[in-house]
Amino acid sequence: MLNVKVTDVRLLPGDSGFLIDDGKTSILFDTGFAFTGYQMADKVKALLGERKLDYIFLSHSHYDHVVGAPYVLKYYPEATVVAGEYAAKIFAKPTARAVMRDLDQKYAETCGIYEYEDLIDELKVDITVNDGDMVKCGDMTFTVVSLPGHTKDSIGFYLQEEKFLLGSETLGVYFGKDTYLPFFLVGYQMSLDSFEKVKAMDIDYMLLPHYGVVDKEGTKRFLKNAEWTFRDTAEKIVALYKAGGTEEEALAYYKERFYKDNVKPTYPINAFNLNTSIMIGLIKKELVDMKL
Repeated sequence: MLNVKVTDVRLLPGDSGFLIDDGKTSILFDTGFAFTGYQMADKVKALLGERKLDYIFLSHSHYDHVVGAPYVLKYYPEATVVAGEYAAKIFAKPTARAVMRDLDQKYAETCGIYEYEDLIDELKVDITVNDGDMVKCGDMTFTVVSLPGHTKDSIGFYLQEEKFLLGSETLGVYFGKDTYLPFFLVGYQMSLDSFEKVKAMDIDYMLLPHYGVVDKEGTKRFLKNAEWTFRDTAEKIVALYKAGGTEEEALAYYKERFYKDNVKPTYPINAFNLNTSIMIGLIKKELVDMKL
């Protein structure tokens, strides 16, 4: 049995935020959207009562995981923000923050929200980490695990004493109903290397981004099915290109295979098309063009 409490504090299915608490020390793993930031802070406060939030861990620099942090920090200004070194560099770029702001506003509008306080320029990191670094949080000590593939800065946090991994979208996202979506946005082989890294770890529990905690058998099942989906998808797209197919046909194949009713509510079509085009481009570059 997992001896730390993990509570889903998301406001929307596409949000990302889980509170990890051993009764002494609390950690918010990802902070979701800006337009839901204060509401996520409300949920955290309802759970912690008079206790403080001690840490915020950020898995990578994408807006749906990080831009809620400044809002949570309004409630808990002494919370320590931990993120990868590369993520901290991204947060410091006005152009990157502008992209995050635009994406957050567009998603907010799909939810019927058109006005909310903008704190995205207050994004910050107190402790930057790299692969193998240790983060001591009260009685809990986490090892940082670099898992590039979804982004360059994607990281997981491994709690050795519980054999518990706070996972990464590099390994894909589980949407339920046996739906495993690949999410390699900077490297296909890079993501497969991250799979190998995680499969070699001793894991009894894993927190899947946008989903929740799975046990040892659930972890094995997720890793097996997610990796198979990565490889099978790539093989199908390579075969399509070798048969003279186009990028448009590859996108149509991917959409027909993955854009199901359980995916659509939390994955806007414009984001789906953009991310799919990136992945198809990576497959073509790494598995077609480089083999010629």
